[in-house]
Amino acid sequence: MKKLFTTLSNIWKIEDLRARILFTLLCLLIYRIGSFIVIPGVDSASLDDQQAKEGLLGLLNMFAGGSFSRASIFALGVMPYISASIVVQLLGIAVPYFQKLQKEGESGRKKINQFTRYLTIIITALQAIGYVRSQISPDARLLSEPLFTISSMCVLTAGTMFVMWLGEKITDKGIGNGISMIIMVGIIAQLPFGVLSEFNSRMGAQGGLISFIVEIVALFLVVMFTILIVQGVRKIPVQYAKKIVGAKQYGGVRQYIPLKVNAAGVMPIIFAQAIMFIPTTIGSFFPSAQSSFLASFSDYTSLTYNLTFAFMIIAFTFFYTAITVNPVQMSDDMKKNGGFIPGVKPGRTTGEYIDAVISKITLPGSIFLAIIAIMPSIAIILGVNSQFAHFYGGTSLLILVGVILDTLQQIESHLLMRHYDGLMKTGRIKGRSPVQAGGPVM
Repeated sequence: MKKLFTTLSNIWKIEDLRARILFTLLCLLIYRIGSFIVIPGVDSASLDDQQAKEGLLGLLNMFAGGSFSRASIFALGVMPYISASIVVQLLGIAVPYFQKLQKEGESGRKKINQFTRYLTIIITALQAIGYVRSQISPDARLLSEPLFTISSMCVLTAGTMFVMWLGEKITDKGIGNGISMIIMVGIIAQLPFGVLSEFNSRMGAQGGLISFIVEIVALFLVVMFTILIVQGVRKIPVQYAKKIVGAKQYGGVRQYIPLKVNAAGVMPIIFAQAIMFIPTTIGSFFPSAQSSFLASFSDYTSLTYNLTFAFMIIAFTFFYTAITVNPVQMSDDMKKNGGFIPGVKPGRTTGEYIDAVISKITLPGSIFLAIIAIMPSIAIILGVNSQFAHFYGGTSLLILVGVILDTLQQIESHLLMRHYDGLMKTGRIKGRSPVQAGGPVM
């Protein structure tokens, strides 16, 4: 406890770190205040927010920090930006022009960011129209059509762009990755309501206090398991050739290539969830084509849904790892710098060795990721309130763990750089933001 207070005191002593933390908190406060401002022309008393808190819409509402159900000016949050980032990232794999931009360094990155912003505006405008028509009932509209739809589309688009700007400012002048921090705050904001709802449910003759304590302990174990997956790495030793220039020696040291067990981050879950929306969409447009098989995909607690979801996550984990981790390029870079893996020939053999290691660690990593993804459904089947069950796994838990670890790692780097003790007595915190490491989060 004494070390904790000493560390917090050291954080406050560092002027730059203190300023970054305060700036981050200010931006997040502005975001939270904005999430309670209702779209002009909407009667908040007439909103039916219960529909937006259930099922898959409930997950979107969680990422938006409750703004989705409140018809806030930030109702769409940063989801359109993340969708645009995914599209641009996929274009970087398939389109030569975007591949060229990725290799141009800072100038190419600026052009890609500009494309992402333009695409965000288009996606936000389309999603805003869909949101207004599906989530805001005619009784809650104070303006006539088409004025209401046009004005709401402009407000929602401006709100998303403002949130995106806040995220970029947090990344530049604050602590942590801004977009990820905004999503994390939205998720955490729903946690007290979920815990309170579950507590009231249990105390209302559904198991009592003992069952509630068991659920909290189970949640703690799931979080520890998730941290283990996020932090897990397989280190490949690399030896660099010794060079003597004059009286100085260069190289001759052993380093490691850290290959993450979950190199794909949350992207497999995001891709799988996007695919799982298709049967529900088909059923809504073609009611006559609705069957019991298609209906099972609209129930995310059904066996069919979860088995399909888990299989797709495993498949997408291998796919995304294959397109983001390039063993051949790693082997070539190693060879150019005079490095080699002990016992493995440089060049093609090294690339094959790294590829084999990646395949071996990706299989258990993908299975564990699939288990984490279906944990909320398992929790609901076991009787946990759906509002609280979302915290037992899935994208929300992975984002929370990834962002918190990444933020703590940045704080620890500031402390160690100024010769203060880190946040932990032993070892270093290894964190990474979902946006930075595994692509966008949604």
